[in-house]
Amino acid sequence: MDQILDMAALTIEVLGPSHIDDVLRLWRDAGLPIRPAGRDSREALTAQMALPYCRFIGARNERGGLVGAVIATHEGRKGWINRLAVETGWRRGGIARRLIEACEAWLFAQGVPIVAALVEGYNHPSQALFSACDYERDDTLVYFRKVRGPDV
Repeated sequence: MDQILDMAALTIEVLGPSHIDDVLRLWRDAGLPIRPAGRDSREALTAQMALPYCRFIGARNERGGLVGAVIATHEGRKGWINRLAVETGWRRGGIARRLIEACEAWLFAQGVPIVAALVEGYNHPSQALFSACDYERDDTLVYFRKVRGPDV
């Protein structure tokens, strides 16, 4: 961890449309792929943020800078943790764990009994993080998808 963070000074909050630029900057800085003409457009993110079964959750440092973000979604039966990102200089300090806990708290409060995350096979740090947060790896699942366009 390059930065020193007093975890008591870390603020976890729900993010809204006024935070989209900060979220996109964080995702870019963290190395997440961005699709600005598709699902990561301002319009698409604003619409997603308005859904009752979706929460964008952010972590701010003591100066108010967004240093972490995640999306929690559900369909009533299973919750998903998506797009978890922590700014490079703030990693390995507990921020990702706090964001996962915030997702779990919101999802469980919604009555969702299962929380899951899809993690790319090459992303060993995220796999280790979810294991450390008591998530069970399930290699019996196969991921299928249908993409409507090249930029979604």
